[in-house]
Amino acid sequence: MATSDGVLVKPPKFLYSLQSELKLLQRRLSRKQKRSKNYEKQRIKVARLHHHIDNTRKDFHYKQAHALCDAGDMVFMEDLDYRTSAKGMFGKHMLDTAFGQFRSIVKYVCWKRGKFFAVVDARGTSQQCPECGGEVRKDLSVRVHNCPHCSYRTDRDVASGQVIRNRGIKLISTVGQTGMESACADDLPGTEVTQSRRVSKSPERSLRLRRERSAFD
Repeated sequence: MATSDGVLVKPPKFLYSLQSELKLLQRRLSRKQKRSKNYEKQRIKVARLHHHIDNTRKDFHYKQAHALCDAGDMVFMEDLDYRTSAKGMFGKHMLDTAFGQFRSIVKYVCWKRGKFFAVVDARGTSQQCPECGGEVRKDLSVRVHNCPHCSYRTDRDVASGQVIRNRGIKLISTVGQTGMESACADDLPGTEVTQSRRVSKSPERSLRLRRERSAFD
């Protein structure tokens, strides 16, 4: 993770660090007779290790999400399809990092804490200069952004984060006015009840309720 403020966070390798232990447990499980007591005991050990990996990853994601909310009132992320990235040569590492889960957790934490969250177009974020907006072509091996137009130099991922920030601010801006909106809370747990309370009554419904009250009185 790289932020526009220059913060770089390397994800811990949750699955990779315990992969040898997991392989050993799964190998022992494959040698047990199915539906036997020893098989069930070994299956529970494998499930517990998977549960430990998942809980450790989720705890890390929540801590990073709260750190993002502490750093600012608006959080913007790239609108990427992580399923496509998970099918590449680094698929195991992509799945181990769980970027999709992290984005969902950030969205949820922003909603809980009243922060603004939005996703922006991800095309060309690493090929654009955040200072002058010029195009700076570079492949994956180049890890430093060095703009030939304005001489702006910084880390490649930090520059991409600054481009995402600029696109996010432009997304919520209007002509002559830059405003803040409430946090986006679509498809989150508990939002249906909260949003339904805020729905205003239609004039026809209000008139019908007044008539029913007067008739009852």
